[in-house]
Amino acid sequence: MSPISRPSRAVLGASVAALTMVVATGCGPDNSDPAGAQSAAPTVAASASGKPGAAPLKLPTVQELKTWKLEDWDKWAQANVITPAVKGYWTLQKLLNAKPKPLPQAPAQDPAQPTAQPTTAAPAQPTAAQPPTGPGDLPPVVAAKPVAHPFPKNMHVNGKIFFKDGNDDYVCSGTVVSDPAHPGKSNLVWTASHCLHGGKGNKYYTDITFAPAFNSNGVLSNGNKQKSKLEDAEPYGEWGATAGMVSPQWTQEADPEKGGPWSQYDFGIIKVANPDPNGKSLEETVGGSVPLWFNAPRDQFASVSNYGFPEGKPFDGVELEHCDGGKPTAKPGVPDRPAMLMIGCNMTGGSSGGGWYATKDGKPALVSDTSVGNGANTYEAGPYLEDVAAHMFDYFSKKAK
Repeated sequence: MSPISRPSRAVLGASVAALTMVVATGCGPDNSDPAGAQSAAPTVAASASGKPGAAPLKLPTVQELKTWKLEDWDKWAQANVITPAVKGYWTLQKLLNAKPKPLPQAPAQDPAQPTAQPTTAAPAQPTAAQPPTGPGDLPPVVAAKPVAHPFPKNMHVNGKIFFKDGNDDYVCSGTVVSDPAHPGKSNLVWTASHCLHGGKGNKYYTDITFAPAFNSNGVLSNGNKQKSKLEDAEPYGEWGATAGMVSPQWTQEADPEKGGPWSQYDFGIIKVANPDPNGKSLEETVGGSVPLWFNAPRDQFASVSNYGFPEGKPFDGVELEHCDGGKPTAKPGVPDRPAMLMIGCNMTGGSSGGGWYATKDGKPALVSDTSVGNGANTYEAGPYLEDVAAHMFDYFSKKAK
């Protein structure tokens, strides 16, 4: 699949074995220990302010991480910080010029498939894809469909995430999710790890900003990009990130040029602030949020749909698109990490981090986010959210400032 979104060293992956807190201070030090280093409770390498501290942090194994308590997450979080978004950085031109980086090439075991039809073609019917019969088997291609303007109110939880890597501007997608610690008043946005951090040997991105319900009224559609104002395209304004967490396996393992085991934990979360200091929460402002469904039984995924703002051709980045992918297949990976979910979809770069919805108790719930695809733009895959994701979210919900 063409770019799904990533900064210069792209890849859509990240692995979960520990998270990294994004708070309003300077970038924390890189952790250079091997990804396999073990420690049930890491030693902190920096203070809460992100300044150099004592011993270097050592990453736990995935199994050790599942036993972490809130204080263990807190030690990790305090050692990893980023700068907050700068208010006023994003202009309409910067938003429109922000781009995803090329998606890594598909793994060798992915069989070739015909190029997906562009969205102008008759949309494919949702397909209940069967589990793969062998390594690398892919689901049928599904053509993405745009959400009609104006967006239905329940679609306002979807938005674009903008960020800066060095001197370049990039874009991902994200979803407003429910916050158990602040019911009805969530300021949390779910996305992919690779939308927040540059991977092994790199740092956190800067000016991370969420624009909910981007272009919900269609003002930028039909070639009108140069004829609109910033406030017209962003009905709720820009919500700058004040805190966040990513998978430390992403920071320690991720090869920016290709997917890998880290992709099985490619999820991240940010907490954002209302551009109006006296304004309401994000959830109150957009009119809702989507609950996260951790450890969801795979056999209950009768149908999954993913949402995002793809930027690569034939898309233009201003439409909220979705693929009704039917029953997801399992994308194999490292055995001790949960197999990813995979559906047929022809979305491209920019859709990374977008939410995957399944039905729970008759209502939509978020079960994954877009992480990887292939060069032919025939499928997208996202991490299965199990215990590690649940523990990370529990910590973040309770402690993020």
